[in-house]
Amino acid sequence: MDFGFIFSSAAGELFSPTTAAYALATLGLAVHFGYAGLLNFGQAGFMAVGAYGFAISTLTFGAPFFVGLLIAVVCSAIFALLLGIPTLRLRADYLAIVTIAAAEIVRYIVTTNQLTAVTGSANGLAAFEGDFYAMNPFPPGSYMGMNNRDFFIRIVAWAVVALFCTLVWLLMRSPWGRVLKGIREDENAVRSLGKNVYAYKMQALIIGGVLGALAGMIFTLPRGAVQPANYGTELTFFLYTCLLLGGLGTVLGPVVGAMIFWVVLSLTQGILYGLIESGAITWLNTVQAGQLRYILVGVALMLLMIFRPQGVLGNKKELAFA
Repeated sequence: MDFGFIFSSAAGELFSPTTAAYALATLGLAVHFGYAGLLNFGQAGFMAVGAYGFAISTLTFGAPFFVGLLIAVVCSAIFALLLGIPTLRLRADYLAIVTIAAAEIVRYIVTTNQLTAVTGSANGLAAFEGDFYAMNPFPPGSYMGMNNRDFFIRIVAWAVVALFCTLVWLLMRSPWGRVLKGIREDENAVRSLGKNVYAYKMQALIIGGVLGALAGMIFTLPRGAVQPANYGTELTFFLYTCLLLGGLGTVLGPVVGAMIFWVVLSLTQGILYGLIESGAITWLNTVQAGQLRYILVGVALMLLMIFRPQGVLGNKKELAFA
């Protein structure tokens, strides 16, 4: 086995655009669940709304990049309002049911054959990233072993993650953030102080949803394509895995969790594939090994929950939900 290649590939996942997209979407979940106590099981739906909102506005209506970006953000805010208006006054489990169903509804809508001309149906949409790469200030060449396009998307993706981590950190240290944490712990106590709990929950749902929409865009730009199969329910649970790995109620936890998640996936895949190719493992093929790595990540997550339930950066005090 070429361990040098395996470890270099895993290290490359630390700062890949996909890891950045997961970090940003997980940060949105941290706002929802870690700070506000909103059990959102439909973050994949917000990512799909952002990705398709940008792609459709660019391809169908010829919108420039920043207009498409604004449309994606507005669509995610509307999606959050549609989910929040009927559910945020109810118990948390109703929100969980509605969000997981809404994410699947979005995925099935974009695969409808009647909308093929707009959404591309199951094949998705492609070739909408031209305006983004037209802004690339780096001339063709090699940058830390990457071409100018790969280097540019990494710089932009992680700059966006850093920006929103800073904004969320400032928000959670503000009076607004302290009220949000109070709602998470005991919303009746906060309501007794005259605060509009429903409005705060709605604001948190919109903010986290916008982060998910931006993550959906970052997820699709390096691929140059958006496909509905990428936004299944399992994506939301991968994001929750990242959140639990990094720590609830933290700003850097989602970033660290996403990095750990993708490095572990890359390492386990590389090692398993190497063992299969060398003949050391004969009872698995590469397809089965690809599924086994998720099982190993699940086992690692269970061990983490047993021995460090607050996650890598979390604080046990933050687990004291009402």
